[in-house]
Amino acid sequence: MTPSPLAGLAPISLAELIDRAALLCRVDRKYVIAVDELPHLLDQLIPYARVLDIDGERAFRYESVYFDTPCLASYHCAAYRRRRRFKVRTRTYLDSAQCWLEVKISGARGRVTKHRLPYLAEDRRTVRSGRAFVDEALVRESILSDLTASPLEPVLVTNYRRSTLLLPATASRVTIDTGLTWQHGDRTLRLPGIAVVETKTSSAPSLVDRVLWQRGTRPVRISKYATGLAALRLDLPDVPWRRTLRRHFRANPSYGIPALTLPTRSEQEASCA
Repeated sequence: MTPSPLAGLAPISLAELIDRAALLCRVDRKYVIAVDELPHLLDQLIPYARVLDIDGERAFRYESVYFDTPCLASYHCAAYRRRRRFKVRTRTYLDSAQCWLEVKISGARGRVTKHRLPYLAEDRRTVRSGRAFVDEALVRESILSDLTASPLEPVLVTNYRRSTLLLPATASRVTIDTGLTWQHGDRTLRLPGIAVVETKTSSAPSLVDRVLWQRGTRPVRISKYATGLAALRLDLPDVPWRRTLRRHFRANPSYGIPALTLPTRSEQEASCA
């Protein structure tokens, strides 16, 4: 359900949002807060923010399918904090059935570059028809030149509802994701009690960053792909997200998250690195 304080924000259309703050090259800062904290945060933003509104709706269903090599090259680049990292995914806007194939590159000083290709929603569980686009983006960004010889298979599926805000004074964006679900094979983790707030700026912190800092909320290391896979596969290295996992995503009763019944690391087969 759309948080009620969103109704107090002035609307913005998708075309205007993209025109004013596409931010395909940006700095991302991510926060995890309880859903119950959202109304207070949004109330503070009413004078300063506009919300994406499409036909009267202000929260939209997303599905992302993440792809990786058999040895999880993308995951391990993140787990071992490689200077340049990549993700390959399809993102489907379920309410409109629009779909994109995306290659995200993380570089120095937290900068993120995104390459996007319009994609058929019915093909979102495979990269076969877009593999040339993926390889071109990876080569252009000098990411693992031998990766083009490796198959890319679906590894993790995420679902959530997203509201998007624009802060016109700084042309920065804020996304608020709720109802997050991670699925890997036959394992699913649902996180109804948390919200992931992400600020996307050209560099300097946004008003939302400063509001959250004043409340004692600090950015956390979280990747919907890597953190989700680490939460569901205990055999994988998880050092960059261990604190976030322990605090927010592993049986945290304060967020109403049920305990997971997962094999121990010794019970699972070790992944190839």
